[in-house]
Parts: sequence; structure tokens; C-alpha cells
Amino acid sequence: MCPDNWQKITQKKCIIISIGLCLLIVSYIWHRNEGLQYYTFSCAINGNDRTSDSANNRTNDSVSLSRLDHLQEVKLQRMLYDKPDALTPLRTDVAVLTPWLAPIVWDGTFNIDILNEYFHRKGTHIGITVFAIKKYVMFVKTFIETAEQFFMVGHNVTYYVFTDRPNDIPLVPLKEGRHLEILEVPGYKRWQDITMRRMQVIRDNCRQRFLNEVDYLVCVDVDMTFNDHVGVEILSDVFGALHPGFFGASRPAFTYERRPRSQAGIPVDEGDYYYAGGFFGGTIEEVYKLTNFCHNAMMTDKEHNLEALWHDESYLNKYFLYHKPTKILSPEYIWNSYYGNPAVLKKKRFNSIQKDYSQVRSRRSV
Repeated sequence: MCPDNWQKITQKKCIIISIGLCLLIVSYIWHRNEGLQYYTFSCAINGNDRTSDSANNRTNDSVSLSRLDHLQEVKLQRMLYDKPDALTPLRTDVAVLTPWLAPIVWDGTFNIDILNEYFHRKGTHIGITVFAIKKYVMFVKTFIETAEQFFMVGHNVTYYVFTDRPNDIPLVPLKEGRHLEILEVPGYKRWQDITMRRMQVIRDNCRQRFLNEVDYLVCVDVDMTFNDHVGVEILSDVFGALHPGFFGASRPAFTYERRPRSQAGIPVDEGDYYYAGGFFGGTIEEVYKLTNFCHNAMMTDKEHNLEALWHDESYLNKYFLYHKPTKILSPEYIWNSYYGNPAVLKKKRFNSIQKDYSQVRSRRSV
């Protein structure tokens, strides 16, 4: 055999051997990784999370680092205040915690300086909605003037006033970082329709603008005045307020909608608290879920010629029964002088204006 042919045969053998070795190496690596993945999965099932954590850390390193890179450095700031006492309750005359561990906010249960510092560091922006339909425009001026004195003082606030009479809304001087948005909506003939339709309007605006403009939303009635501090102590994922007429009442006394056919129906043997329809809120996502439920439930009842006993308040109570609020405000936050002066009420922060309902709810224009 000539040397040239021998050389070609040798080269072919070398190539074949090299390919074989490469295949063996690839096969080994593949089987090793398959075993490692299986072992990691088995450890996670058996509760040994050491290997699982290691694998997850390797997998998520790039994601974790990118998130951490965007975090601002925490700057510690000294604060002086009285030492909290782990053995002494803040209040003994009222409940300050629900069975699902949601705080019930009363005077004397929070330190506003600590809370203000926390929310200032977050740069929190709060939106507050009111509906000034027909004659209710008469309450806007007092509402905003008293809010400027007592509501979220020192924080960024946007007032969202929904009205069918935008030209009648007064321009009240506002402090720095506070703004007024006047949003036109239709006026309905019946006051019941006005109060129920606000759930739809709030829901739609959560998607259209609130999500991009504010961090928390507070939804209240316009025929009210702020008489004392109402601040960031109320903020939570989703919150409601105890109705001033029922915070000491029993379940059967609650004026829930009781008809099982209604989407707002609550059986007599169920119920935690009775919540006021005139004060609720939370993060935009949670307010969207709440108002979406209430609106859809109302529309379902309407298709069956049903209307809940206390309109939007009835649907709100149904929602909060099965989707618990993460914070509850005491009646200090939505008081009505009709209910007198109970000893447990140290402050009346947000009060209903006394009025003749037959006048402000009449169909005639002002």
C-alpha cells in the first residue's frame, strides 16, 4: 500500500475516534445534568431545600440582580418617640384587631409620626374620589376646604370630583403637591342609581387613569366634613369603615340584604361587621376588584328586577364578608351626630353634614 493511501486511512480513523470521544463526553454531561435536575426536584419534595435553593439561586441570579440593582439604598433616620410596650394594650375599651389579624384603627392605636415617615420614604400619592351630582355640588367647597386642613396633610393628594355640573365646581386654593381633577359623568334621575353607578365609574377609572396616577384610592361621600386628622394610618391593601349605627350591634340587627336571590344576600347566621358605604379604599388593584364585583352584582340583580336594600352599601358588605379587608376604620372616620356621643369615640374625624334629604335628593334643579 502506498504511503499516501496509508496516511488517508490514518486521518479517517483519527476523525472517527475524535467524533466518538465527543459523543461520549456530550452523553456524559447530558446524563449528569438530567440526574441533577431529578435530584433537585426530589429534594424539594422531601423537604431538603438546600440543593433546591442552590439550583433556584443559579437559575434566578440574573433576575434577582436586576431587581436588586433598582432598589434605593436605605438611609436610616433617627426618630424620637415613646417606647412601645409589648405588655400593655393600646386600648382596652375597644377591639383593635379582627380574628383575621386586620387592625381596627381607633384613636390611640397608632403613632402618626412613624407612619408619616414610612409613607414619605415611599413617595406615596393618594387619590380621593367624591361624586357631586345635581344639588350635591353645594357640598364640594366645604369638603375640599376641610380636607386641606385635615386629610393626608403633608402628602401628595389628587381630588377626583365626578360631577354632571363641572362648571359649578368651585376652585378652592390647594397646598403644594395637591391637585383637583374635575371629571364629568352623567346625572341619573334617581339618587339610588347615582350611588350605585359610582361603583362602575370608579372601576372604569381605576383602569383608565388611577393606576397610572396614584398609589392608593380613598372613596368617600361628598356631603361630609373633615373635623380632625385623617391620614396615612388608614392606608392598606383594602379597607372599610365600621358603620356608626351598627359597630356594637349583633348579626341579626345588621341591615344586610337578606334575600338569597340577590347577589348581595347574606344569611342571618353570617357576618363580621356592618361596613358603611361612604368610606372604603385601598390600592388601585384592590379597589378595582371591589368595585368590579359590586357593579357586576348590581347588574345581575337588575336583570332579575332586584335592587339590594341599601344599594351599593349592601354589595360592599357582601364583598367584605367573603373578601376580608386588611384594615378596618373605626366609626371615628365616618361619624353621624344622629348617633350621639359614645364614650369609646375619642374623636369625630369625618362627619356627615346634617341636611334635608327631601331637598338635596329631589329631581328639581337648584
